Amino acid sequence: MSDSTTEVSVTPQTVTTTTTIKPGWQTTEFWLTSAAMILTALFASGALTNETALAIAGMAATILTALGYKVSRTLVKNA
Repeated sequence: MSDSTTEVSVTPQTVTTTTTIKPGWQTTEFWLTSAAMILTALFASGALTNETALAIAGMAATILTALGYKVSRTLVKNA
């Protein structure tokens, strides 16, 4: 779930560090947030009429939002 890779080359006289960062749409945070937003939009628009579907969509959106936050905080703390 890492968003970047780091290569370190060490020679007796130089140290080179190269970091490659993924585009935003390829990150876990993007997909979790997108899924939560879609579920929230369905919930708010009234597209879901079944009470069970509404309850599931609400819980899923909440869980996805929490997971997205957790993933982003974990990556920041590991950096």
